[in-house]
Amino acid sequence: MIDRLILTLSTRDALTTDEIATLESVVKRDRVVPSGEDIVIEGSRPTESTLLLDGVAARYRVLEDGKRQITALHVPGDFVDLHAFLLKTMDHSVVALSPCRIASAAHRDLCEISATNPHLTRMLWLSTVIDGAIHREWIVAIGRRSKKSHLAHLICELYVRLTVVGMVSEMSFHLPMSQAEVADALGVSLVHLNKTLQILRLDGVVRWVDRIVTILNWERLAEIAEFDGRYLNLSHEPR
Repeated sequence: MIDRLILTLSTRDALTTDEIATLESVVKRDRVVPSGEDIVIEGSRPTESTLLLDGVAARYRVLEDGKRQITALHVPGDFVDLHAFLLKTMDHSVVALSPCRIASAAHRDLCEISATNPHLTRMLWLSTVIDGAIHREWIVAIGRRSKKSHLAHLICELYVRLTVVGMVSEMSFHLPMSQAEVADALGVSLVHLNKTLQILRLDGVVRWVDRIVTILNWERLAEIAEFDGRYLNLSHEPR
């Protein structure tokens, strides 16, 4: 059930068999959440953290005028709210952008891990640190990149993150998001998103059909995005 979590963590450092067994023992109760339903609700006080097993989920906030900003995307193998273990009250919601299979780790069990297993604690902490690194890249992108560069950067990031968990085939990956949802992630109108995607298509760097994204020219796409994957911390070294 937690194979993709193990892939995500072991890309950064080796896990022992005991550590894997510990994770398997605390991640429980898998269930399916329908597309469009909240997995975590702003203002709630979760007593468990949610691991995404399949599907795509998004953190988001909604303004008083009804406009939504997606602030993070989660792929299989991600804890969508590991930080809730310490923050207690959620300051944002997490929605399923596709049918999502999820499982839960009780905060009391995570507390036990933090008290008895320092290396595994650091590995889980690393997950939240990388979440922060991704947030910083998104802030730079939304504030300073051109919309063309921003969309290219998002595609590059998703390609790399999905590659880690074995969900890319021949430079293609499934992205079950509507164009309106992608626009909410980029902070642009649907019309602007459409125009930007057409520019990338005309540049011959990407094909996006029926929610399948195919990268046609990685080098050029990464150049447009000014993509540097160091923030994803994919180096395998002692933590």
